[in-house]
Amino acid sequence: MSHLSPDRFIAVLGASGVGLGQRRAGTSCWLGSVGFIGEGFHGWSVALDTLDLLLAEHTTAGARLDVVVSAHFSRFCLVPWSEQINHPEELQGFARLCFEDLYGVAEQAWDLVLSAEAAGHDRIAAALPRALLERLRGLASNHDLRLRSVQPYLMAAFNRFGAQLGSDDFLFVVAEPLRSVLLLAREGRWTAVRSVGGSDNDTALTALIGRESQLQACASDRQLSLYLHAPGRVEAPPQVPGVTLCGLEDAADGVRDSLYAMCRAVA
Repeated sequence: MSHLSPDRFIAVLGASGVGLGQRRAGTSCWLGSVGFIGEGFHGWSVALDTLDLLLAEHTTAGARLDVVVSAHFSRFCLVPWSEQINHPEELQGFARLCFEDLYGVAEQAWDLVLSAEAAGHDRIAAALPRALLERLRGLASNHDLRLRSVQPYLMAAFNRFGAQLGSDDFLFVVAEPLRSVLLLAREGRWTAVRSVGGSDNDTALTALIGRESQLQACASDRQLSLYLHAPGRVEAPPQVPGVTLCGLEDAADGVRDSLYAMCRAVA
């Protein structure tokens, strides 16, 4: 197989399962998903063992590989603007201090990515375990794949649905099964990002969004637009009052798998 293979594979590392999709010549297909019994945050190691099997079964040499990672294996933090920071290395160091203030001193190394913002604006930082990234690079090399990108699912979802968030003041909730990430903007600037454990059923999401809305109403009199993306709700879309759903049309091939929904959200 030529190393100029047009194939593109998209892998999804979920909290309790791994899926793999393929795109070629403008068409998409779902190659399948495999569940696993995780061990909380450290379940990413089991997830990569499972992904290894899927890559061996389905991929072709020279193809591109994109990977999206569940919020279960990611961390997020708001990094305040500081006019005293003048170099990327200083910004990385400051972001790490922000993560330590929020999560404590890490027992393992993390790689950070920060959103690109205008001067004077706070940034959103996302972190993935360095060991996870190194293992992914090893898997790609072993299967003769070109690892093009690795990103938390929050980033993929925002890139896909960001154009729908037309207001400068909004709450965007990405509700994966068992964990949600809340992304808050005020006057076109990021003001908060938070990851919380919990179900993605209607009762839990209504309570979660309701609490956040009340909190924000106390902090500002500017109306907050509410948006929700729940990839795990493929059988029954959420019914949450006052919320605009961000979702995809049903898959043409009829596959109804939450990991496939996450795969299809990737640009």
